[in-house]
Amino acid sequence: MKNQDLKILIAGPCVIQSWDTCYEIALEVKKCAETYNFYPIFKASFDKANRTSHDGFRGIGIDKGLEILSRIKNRVNIQIITDVHDITQVDKVASVVDYLQIPAFLCRQTDLIEACAKTGLPTLIKKGQFLSPEACLYIEKKYYNAGGKDLMIAERGNSFGYNDLIVDATSISRLKKTCTRSKIIMDCTHSLQKPNGSNGKTEGRSDLIEDMVKFASIMNADGLFIETHPNPSESPSDSENMLMLNKLDSVLEVSRKIYDL
Repeated sequence: MKNQDLKILIAGPCVIQSWDTCYEIALEVKKCAETYNFYPIFKASFDKANRTSHDGFRGIGIDKGLEILSRIKNRVNIQIITDVHDITQVDKVASVVDYLQIPAFLCRQTDLIEACAKTGLPTLIKKGQFLSPEACLYIEKKYYNAGGKDLMIAERGNSFGYNDLIVDATSISRLKKTCTRSKIIMDCTHSLQKPNGSNGKTEGRSDLIEDMVKFASIMNADGLFIETHPNPSESPSDSENMLMLNKLDSVLEVSRKIYDL
């Protein structure tokens, strides 16, 4: 992983909608990251395989999605991350992107972890909503025992009852003490989901994103994960827990001031 001294910013839309939207977001992500001394990685998904309802928008598919991500990478000159859901996707995705991502619900899938590790690409694994920070040690061991090079583990909250998540204030510190070979990332937007809504979609609390960014900065997380969109209400996925793109600059400005303290 490059630029070890920088804090990492993984940011982008939840799901790829179009070239135009991704291009607009990627330009702003890179600009804001470089302004406030973050290492930018553009994130967008070609498929959302774990939607609440079968009516939920899945994505534009792997072929079209990778084509757009490749163009973003080359046009904006920014590194790319996207998620994989099974081992059949790994090699194809790895041929385009710079980082692989494993979603939280798949964080214990040994074959998937090992397949990502064997590509040689850095990998972000979201901590499952059902895991303690200490349990992530075994995710780390699976990855490095398979020959993985650089691992990031993301805190994204734990299930609290049936329809809410809670972030333990000790989680970043505990992950750092447990997973000493990995970078610890705070997912500042998915941690504010209200999953499994009765209307068949995940809801969220976008009004608390800046607070979550402040928490991550105070706890000295190695990086921030922020889903952002110029018009979140128009996003077909995670619309209620995404940051308005025009707020990214001010949110990162505050974060950088806290980190620098």
